Amino acid sequence: MTKTKFTLSATDGLARRGRIDMPRGAIETPAFMPVGTVGTVKAMYPEQVRDTGADILLGNTYHLMLRPGAERVASLGGLHDFMDWQRPILTDSGGFQVMSLAKLRKLDERGVTFRSHIDGSAHELTPERSIEIQLLLDSDIIMQLDECIALPAEHKEMERAMELSLRWADRSKAAFGQQPARMLFGIVQGGDDAALRARSAAGLASIGFDGYSVGGLAVGEPQEVMFRVLEDLTPEMPKEKPRYLMGVGKPDDILGAIGRGIDMFDCVHPTRAGRHGHAYTAMGVVNFKNARHKDDPRPLDANSENPNCRRFSRAYLHHLVRTEEILGAMILSQINLHYYQTLVKGARAAIEAGRFADFAAETREGWAKGDLPPV
Repeated sequence: MTKTKFTLSATDGLARRGRIDMPRGAIETPAFMPVGTVGTVKAMYPEQVRDTGADILLGNTYHLMLRPGAERVASLGGLHDFMDWQRPILTDSGGFQVMSLAKLRKLDERGVTFRSHIDGSAHELTPERSIEIQLLLDSDIIMQLDECIALPAEHKEMERAMELSLRWADRSKAAFGQQPARMLFGIVQGGDDAALRARSAAGLASIGFDGYSVGGLAVGEPQEVMFRVLEDLTPEMPKEKPRYLMGVGKPDDILGAIGRGIDMFDCVHPTRAGRHGHAYTAMGVVNFKNARHKDDPRPLDANSENPNCRRFSRAYLHHLVRTEEILGAMILSQINLHYYQTLVKGARAAIEAGRFADFAAETREGWAKGDLPPV
């Protein structure tokens, strides 16, 4: 069985260019992972997701354990066969969704008990059960169970959750055992406190993981706080392992985090924005709910490599959005995922060329110009 391997091939300041080799395929980093919460990236066929440039996607432990059930997915051949995605899949641990979605949850040292937000049924999620579920799903990159709290929070609460997450990390590592074809990531917690984050990173490094994630950001804090935390934290994280910023984010968040040493990202935002009529482009965000598009025969972006950006008029995309046609969500979701992949691909090339700062500045200048036609 092929073992996993992370190779760091270039750096530019804190920005990093790398590659994760896995049995199901390579992941070029910086990487953006589309989110397939319940075994599907919304409004997209699997081959369309791959065609945007995605090397890996994310599945959600909490949602899949409730429907259709991890044991059922395993009996049907695992998540890759179930959804017909034969490249790597990362699954989150379920902890964030338990804290944010579940009803009547109770947390203690053992784990968390909760009632499903779907039907009220009772469940328990422990570090061991989370790993078991992710193995049943046949995930390639598995996350430890952690406790994620919203910011702002009191120092005592951030410290308590961080220390609990470290103890759960140790148990997650033991439950994972020896899995040479998979990777297990630890999750750094500690809120917006640099000292707590450093303690968490050191504790995880002493346990030993295949990769290290940053959790508990993009949970309500301003962007400048997130960036400050990353600036303090990434130098404390193992250089030879991949770094993953969970649940982030918008293009500017991703660009800023790459410049602060992050390798991997995931977020529901590009597909959610597409379903709500927003398109991400080199000219910034275009809102197709706006009436200014209704008589506009121009394509979204005549210079884009994406055929969908050149194929349909702005008037037609506006019409699809205003009439809530499914095709509008499909087209805009594809456009957004393609743009996100174009962004990280451009970042990879820029890091290799030693011009990431220039690339970031040029990209932001393009967003600032907007998409209005010249007068």
